[in-house]
Amino acid sequence: MASRPAHDLLQRVFGYDDFRGPQQDIVEHVAAGHDALVLMPTGGGKSLCYQVPALLRDGVGIVISPLIALMQDQVEALRQLGVRAEYLNSTLDGETAARVERELLAGELDMLYVAPERLLTGRFLSLLSRSHVALFAIDEAHCVSQWGHDFRPEYRQLTVLHERWPDIPRIALTATADPPTQREIAERLDLADARHFVSSFDRPNIRYTVVQKDNARKQLTDFLRGHRSEAGIVYCMSRRKVEETAEFLCGQGFNALPYHAGLPPEVRANNQRRFLREDGIVMCATIAFGMGIDKPDVRFVAHTDLPKSMEGYYQETGRAGRDGEAAEAWLCYGLGDVVLLKQMIEQSEASEERKQLERSKLDHLLGYCESMQCRRQVLLAGFGETYPQPCGNCDNCLTPPAAWDATIPAQKALSCVYRSGQRFGVGHLIDILRGSENEKIKQQGHDKLSTYAIGRDLDARTWRSVFRQLVAASMLEVDSEGHGGLRLTDASRDVLTGRRQISMRRDAASTTGGRERSAQRTGLSVLPQDLALFNALRGLRAELAREQNVPAFVIFHDSTLRNIAEQRPASLDELARVGGIGGTKLSRYGPRLVEIVREEG
Repeated sequence: MASRPAHDLLQRVFGYDDFRGPQQDIVEHVAAGHDALVLMPTGGGKSLCYQVPALLRDGVGIVISPLIALMQDQVEALRQLGVRAEYLNSTLDGETAARVERELLAGELDMLYVAPERLLTGRFLSLLSRSHVALFAIDEAHCVSQWGHDFRPEYRQLTVLHERWPDIPRIALTATADPPTQREIAERLDLADARHFVSSFDRPNIRYTVVQKDNARKQLTDFLRGHRSEAGIVYCMSRRKVEETAEFLCGQGFNALPYHAGLPPEVRANNQRRFLREDGIVMCATIAFGMGIDKPDVRFVAHTDLPKSMEGYYQETGRAGRDGEAAEAWLCYGLGDVVLLKQMIEQSEASEERKQLERSKLDHLLGYCESMQCRRQVLLAGFGETYPQPCGNCDNCLTPPAAWDATIPAQKALSCVYRSGQRFGVGHLIDILRGSENEKIKQQGHDKLSTYAIGRDLDARTWRSVFRQLVAASMLEVDSEGHGGLRLTDASRDVLTGRRQISMRRDAASTTGGRERSAQRTGLSVLPQDLALFNALRGLRAELAREQNVPAFVIFHDSTLRNIAEQRPASLDELARVGGIGGTKLSRYGPRLVEIVREEG
């Protein structure tokens, strides 16, 4: 299919002059009737890759999506563009669902979003057999992987689409898949002959920072001070910590809300709605929150605990900066996180094969956290991608960490673990090394050990760093079946005997000055002379959103309003040349936008 119809549609409906990256190749491939597997980072424009070919082809595009919130936002955004889009999910009453089904059968829809559970019912498959389908789009395709963090068993049954409708093109899309998961998607969805479109997983607008826990609440508030009035997500490991963190942040003057699976459904839904529709909300959440959250202006994602895997970390941080503007991913972790996660793995009822996979994923993430290399290079390597040079936009590039010869402290730490019986946690071990005179030390007789008080030359914070890095390097392991005590591994032998030297990362001292300076580059960059007009445009957008009861970003992204403020179009013809203003939005909102531009001069 020629590219002109695709370009014309892109400009007329979506308001963009050109496709980005591989979008045009994908659109033309699928529009011509071929299958595709698309791997593209969040914010890379995956939706256009199926929306444009669905509109180019005859019939309705069926989009399989796992989350209700995502469906509703995407359908509303398409309606704003004049596209006849609907969704079928459990939030609809019977009358509305019946109307959508009638429109499907009558060929009155351009796009229909549906959950995999509903699609697989006999009733819906029967509806499809009586409808004219343009294509099938399988979003969040990584949900097919049983080894992944978002496994949905229903995705395994989506091979029925190819079996029943072999001539209708399918496009599977995901932003999160390492090479093994990519192969599994192709196999499980019967896409062996599909063309693979693999974009770079890099999110250049996100700055990555990892800090070691040392008064975590203070560290979090220091970080958030650079993001006042900005929308963001703070991930916590447990439900209790979510609620405590939200309450604490509210006490510090932040507009924070909790989100986890244990909250009443109406509270959870209301908090999510507020996050999507209000400015400056900080959502404190477990990983139950996030997949499919289509909010473009999330300026930061903070982790107050270590995630479980690099895939999970990548996907969660990827919720920041979907609009392409500067954003920040901040991770604060300590040895206690490692101990807890390893205990969770060992105490689960999973098979030994699954446990081993989880261990290796956690070890991979630990390696990322302790690395002195460019964060982006390490992160992308986990997805089979080579990043050619240091990125200049992570903590290790901006403030290169110092290395120090930790061979003797490592020997002391390992010897202390051995001589105390390989059953104590890091706090007690540090007390031994630093010569503490507390009651537990005396009760255990550890004040008589040869390692007692041999580490007084280092402070407790440095010793925590030594133990943490020894665990990350697999020279110590956590006794997951006990109480988190540390044990030697075979890898520790060469260090103890002096055959191996140890170089460690020197933890940076906790400071806020650099953080606040670096945070100034995050957020949407609007020139001072354009700020008054930009804020006036945001005010209009907020008014329109309230009138229509939709999130503000489905009307216009902040970046579109910034472009209007910079270009100051004085007529509808000039406004039409601003990116993101399609034909429907131009006729619907154009006169009011131009009026505000004229008023602000």
